[in-house]
Amino acid sequence: MSGPGTPDVSVVICAYTEDRWEDVLAAVASVRAQSRPALETLLVVDHNRALLDRLGEEYKDPPDGAVVRVLANAGPRGLSAGRNTGIAASRGEVVAFLDDDAVAERDWLRYFAEAYADPRVLAVGGRTEPVWASGRRPRWFPEEFDWVVGCTYRGLPPGRVRVRNVLGGNASFRREAFDAAGGFATGIGRDGSRRPLGGEETELCIRLSRARPDAVLLIDDRAVIHHRVPGVRERFRYFRTRTYAEGLSKALVARSVGADRGLESERRYTTRVLPAGVVRGLRDALLGRPGGAGRAGAIVTGVLTAAGGYLVGSVRAGRSGSTFSVVAAGEEGARE
Repeated sequence: MSGPGTPDVSVVICAYTEDRWEDVLAAVASVRAQSRPALETLLVVDHNRALLDRLGEEYKDPPDGAVVRVLANAGPRGLSAGRNTGIAASRGEVVAFLDDDAVAERDWLRYFAEAYADPRVLAVGGRTEPVWASGRRPRWFPEEFDWVVGCTYRGLPPGRVRVRNVLGGNASFRREAFDAAGGFATGIGRDGSRRPLGGEETELCIRLSRARPDAVLLIDDRAVIHHRVPGVRERFRYFRTRTYAEGLSKALVARSVGADRGLESERRYTTRVLPAGVVRGLRDALLGRPGGAGRAGAIVTGVLTAAGGYLVGSVRAGRSGSTFSVVAAGEEGARE
């Protein structure tokens, strides 16, 4: 199934709600339509029996013969444990992750697989484009903060480049990366609560680089997925909530791997990318272009709320100790 020098790829999609039923079907269909076929697609359902049964029925006999396996999250509620379940059950040399409300372009896996021809490469991410529910980007929403809605943001370098960490909704890892560094840490990312936490892939990538200093981590912006942004996430209230939650998450990451590495990329982002975004927004406002002042104001607000979340998270982490754990690859089993 794989070409010369390229590995087999298992794709893991984590799902948790029947509200995204059509999105999940579209995500699986986009994997099955890849120019470079996946070895298998694993749908991991996060503690939702009705969705587990429904997906199991849907994919018990795929018409094109593709391998689609439906699993229950074998760990605690949350995205990290769901991904760990998928890793444990997968058979590919590379494990790729796709959000349950995203669709991959046809050559997504081909670009991932090609990068792994270099044995030093242990992780490859791609570019995630937003699909706005309203049909277009809100005028006040700065591209520098597209990570708020799980997408690639202004400030990331173009092309195929080395990075500190990949972004979890559009990413892949060589299996030996998990052998070296363990799985995703539970207690950092999303766990079914209403607060939109994140950062689990950053923490894993930093642990990986520590365990394997020779490891190469890449982003290839030709490996594209399109991520649906629901209407509620186009609102300024969600923007504030998400940036605050990111600050909380970054405090946990910094506690796990140290502030030097945990905030290395964020320092460049806040001292170079964001000031340039504010200047660009103010310039647009002076030129009478719609949304310029709103974008500048949103950037300032995002910085302040993230900083507030980081301070609160640091104090909480200092009082209570670490609130997350790391499992070895395969420690969380999978059950069909």
